[in-house]
Amino acid sequence: MRNSHEIDYKIFGNDIQVLEIELDPNETVIAEAGAMVYMEEGIDFQTKMGDGSNPTQSILGKLASMGSRLLTGESLFMTHFTHRGYGKSRVAFSAPYPGTILPIDLGQVLGNQLIVQKDAFLAAALGTKVAMHFNQKLGAGLFGGEGFILQKLSGDGLAFIHAGGTIVEKQLNNQTLRVDTGCVVAFEPGIDFSVQRAGGLKSMIFGGEGIFLATLRGTGRVWLQSMPVKKLIEALMPRGENAKKEGGFMSNFLE
Repeated sequence: MRNSHEIDYKIFGNDIQVLEIELDPNETVIAEAGAMVYMEEGIDFQTKMGDGSNPTQSILGKLASMGSRLLTGESLFMTHFTHRGYGKSRVAFSAPYPGTILPIDLGQVLGNQLIVQKDAFLAAALGTKVAMHFNQKLGAGLFGGEGFILQKLSGDGLAFIHAGGTIVEKQLNNQTLRVDTGCVVAFEPGIDFSVQRAGGLKSMIFGGEGIFLATLRGTGRVWLQSMPVKKLIEALMPRGENAKKEGGFMSNFLE
């Protein structure tokens, strides 16, 4: 028997997806603040401190959880959506940028835990614990730019994470995979994650692949994203600046 609420779901769309959760009476789903798109009749929502995985948690424990979420750059609060009516009712969520929503059954993950990038978590069944996870490799924080402060999802229910672009799942069997530091979305606890220098000095300066690469080593599953939000912003900014300049030029010409 699961400790987490058993929820049903559908995912709509391709590039900008919507996650629709179907709740039975008294079932609850937790989500990042601001992720909700719509909700049907009977759904009640409350903003709370913490994920609700430990109902008897003390005030000090909740304050500690708030502090950890502050360090990961997430909102201090989470929203709990509960079906208070009869029959079935639905609530939907979307991520803040284009990409793919990935459902993960934590009950089928090694150790019932998943390590995810700090901005990857979208929603989960009540009973899922969302906690901060420090990468033990100091270089990941000093040089990698990504992956020093992560999130750990624990439980036996459904959790939903979001990635930019397309998601690629890799199964490592005592193998090593080198990845752009921003492209790592999630991995199982059996994977060791570190950041290492990318080749020699010439490759680092002129290679175009970044100065450091993430190294994933061990046995377990790894999920990668093709378009991290950082790369998306970097790709759009020059175009935005050029468009502004062109717009300004045309405005002056027309005047």
